[in-house]
Amino acid sequence: MPLVQIVVALIVVGVLLGLVNRYIPMAGSIKSILNGVVVIVVVLWLLNVFGLFSSLAMIHVEYTGETESRWASNPTGSVTGNQRS
Repeated sequence: MPLVQIVVALIVVGVLLGLVNRYIPMAGSIKSILNGVVVIVVVLWLLNVFGLFSSLAMIHVEYTGETESRWASNPTGSVTGNQRS
């Protein structure tokens, strides 16, 4: 990928993020999370483009098939934690 395209992509992402931050009302904590996620994604993309993080394409999320949550009832059928009657 030519360097000019990388710079243009970074400018587009920066402008879009700036527009979202300026014109879409949201809580400061959500805005910080959004900015952090965008920065992490851009850094990973740049590492992949420059070949420093070539294993990025090999990352897969494995589905274990477990549907039980830690808040579900225990095997005896009673629910753990404080309960009001």
